[in-house]
Amino acid sequence: GEDLLVVDASVVPFTSPDGRPGYLSGHEQYIADGHLPGAVFADLIEGFSDPDGEYPFTRPDAARFAEAASALGVQDGTTVVVYDRVVGQWAARLWWLFRAFGHDRVAVLDGGLAKWRSEDRAVELGHVEPAPAVFAPRERPELWADKAEVEAVVRGEREAALVCAIPAKEFTGEASPRARAGHIPGSSSAPAATLVDRESNAVLEADALQERFAPALGAPRIISYCAGGIAAASAALALTLLGERSVAIYDGSLNEWTADPGAPLETGA
Repeated sequence: GEDLLVVDASVVPFTSPDGRPGYLSGHEQYIADGHLPGAVFADLIEGFSDPDGEYPFTRPDAARFAEAASALGVQDGTTVVVYDRVVGQWAARLWWLFRAFGHDRVAVLDGGLAKWRSEDRAVELGHVEPAPAVFAPRERPELWADKAEVEAVVRGEREAALVCAIPAKEFTGEASPRARAGHIPGSSSAPAATLVDRESNAVLEADALQERFAPALGAPRIISYCAGGIAAASAALALTLLGERSVAIYDGSLNEWTADPGAPLETGA
């Protein structure tokens, strides 16, 4: 129907010569390698982030989000289905943003483009021009956590479970693309790539997810974080699928936390 909008939210990561992570828009791949039929492209680097934010993928304010969502063709009655070409973290990020700005008619396509292609479904090449609409944002600040809240959790002044979605070797501190290694004290580890089936990229069954998130389940609030708030969205999606209703993403994540020399970090499992 006309009120279904399929959105490709892919971003292409690369490592710059100095070893730092960088990101490119997935638009070129979307055009040249193909996308779901009729899918429009959402630019998470520019449109759906704050380019003036201190860190990459800083969440946009309501006005900027509304502008990007309107340009994409989303209005109140639109059902949005988001996917990406990797394990779903980019799709989950856009899904989270829509929900954080009051739009609940949004879903992530399970398995994304990889699963779609593996089932021999049709793909299209080229650009699909969105039909602009008017999106009215309704902010839900409770879907976000800031550094002050996380600090209060670490000090034991606020009750919440911290879930870290970075790769296991970064969680333990064996590897770190950041100046300071490790994770926020008291966190449990749930790397984004381990929340999906390796073959299909489909989200794991509930029992496997419950095992992965066991230390956090049932907490009065669960705060998910990673390096920059992207992998954290995969964890937030999985937690929401498990029925957790008080989940937040720490948007600054380790990019912000590790930049403060006084913010504590733990290494080891």
